[in-house]
Amino acid sequence: MVEKDRSIIVNKTYQMIMLPKLYQKHLQNLLSESQLLFLYLIINVIQDIKNVKIEKIAESLPLPILFNSRRKKLQRFFSLPIFEIKELWFPIIREWIFQTFSKKTIIYLAIDRTNWNNKNLLIISVIYKKRAIPVYFKRLSKFGSSNFSEQKEVISNIIELFIDYKVVILGDR
Repeated sequence: MVEKDRSIIVNKTYQMIMLPKLYQKHLQNLLSESQLLFLYLIINVIQDIKNVKIEKIAESLPLPILFNSRRKKLQRFFSLPIFEIKELWFPIIREWIFQTFSKKTIIYLAIDRTNWNNKNLLIISVIYKKRAIPVYFKRLSKFGSSNFSEQKEVISNIIELFIDYKVVILGDR
């Protein structure tokens, strides 16, 4: 009996289900084929177990290696330089903005501070169709509200994404 290689069909099917085309295109430029397949496997596992703890993902990964080896493999994978926010997320946001808004359009950004699992975050988001789409965040080393220099730092990190647009920044103070 001759075995047929169906990996191309399977890979394309999973890609279509898991990630939008924009994400797929960008990730294909950043990752090798084996890294990309590993990422798709991780996403599939996360969707199945509905948990993002490294130990839970490692426990559920269908790889024929020891648990500690799977955990270390995940840690090494997620410590790759491409998982920096400016490498991974900014190009996706830039392309989405280009596809969604025409040049010189007014884009509304909201800046807000929030607590998430006892972590104090300053978040800046694009307002689109009455939704806030996170673009960037900074973890504040203190509890309580942010100050102007922290807000300025967050804005300066993302403003280059909106160079061809008119930007209005919304805040609650």
